[in-house]
Amino acid sequence: MTARAWVLFALSSIIWGVPYLFIKVAVDAGVPPAFVAWARVSLGAALLLPIALRRGALRGLRGHVWAIVAYTATEIAVPFVLIAVGEQHISSSLAAILVATMPLQLALLAFWISPADRPTGLRVVGLVIGLGGVIALLGVDVGGRPNELLGAALVLLATLGYAAAPLIVSRHLADLDPLGPVTASLVLAAIVLLPAAVLRPPHGLPTPAALGAIAVLGVVCTVLGLIIFFQLIAEAGPSRASLITYVNPVVAVVVGVLLLHEHVGLMSLLGLLLILDGSWLAAGDTHAAHA
Repeated sequence: MTARAWVLFALSSIIWGVPYLFIKVAVDAGVPPAFVAWARVSLGAALLLPIALRRGALRGLRGHVWAIVAYTATEIAVPFVLIAVGEQHISSSLAAILVATMPLQLALLAFWISPADRPTGLRVVGLVIGLGGVIALLGVDVGGRPNELLGAALVLLATLGYAAAPLIVSRHLADLDPLGPVTASLVLAAIVLLPAAVLRPPHGLPTPAALGAIAVLGVVCTVLGLIIFFQLIAEAGPSRASLITYVNPVVAVVVGVLLLHEHVGLMSLLGLLLILDGSWLAAGDTHAAHA
């Protein structure tokens, strides 16, 4: 890879490794999860829409309405809310580790949705290894604490949406400028989440830390992250760009420990290692990155 590609790779890994930290800051400050999600996507939509219009990226979307609706639900609207709710009960580090199971869930979905891409050989071994990591996390580190189990379950459910989204893109949206569907989805998610944000607004003005966290989520983790990731794909190709999937959770764990003083036990680290190793084997050529 070129020096520019390495810089873009490092920036993407950091930018998409820190959302869980800022989500945690916002929800711990008392900002309702749906409001956090709505504010994030609204900021992202407001900033990306002019860029997409200038590039003409929204042309041709009319014939892909239902695919964009499905993409919005699985990639943005539902996962953003579920992860924020989940982080009311678990640490940002654990949330990031659980989201790292996305390649595993994508491989599992292939059994039912995409028969041609069903895991075989080493990919099946990877599934077993990765699922062992999930069991280590939920059965040992979280087991016996119902609230944390609930939070972990919600994050895993959100990750199932992340796993389904690439299948929707590959089947129905692959021929479009990626900026078009992403922008349309952010706009649609902002509209869909608005009632929930209005019904449960923050009690009073959020703290400066919470406002700053929401701003970072919308501007840096959504808009800047997407723009840099698109540039990384153009510079290094999609396969190499998607390797940030395996760096994101490590970044999230490090910043969670350093900035939020979260405790990451030995079993969590073992679970992370098993999940990443299993995901690497199970994903094959289906790597994807999320935040």
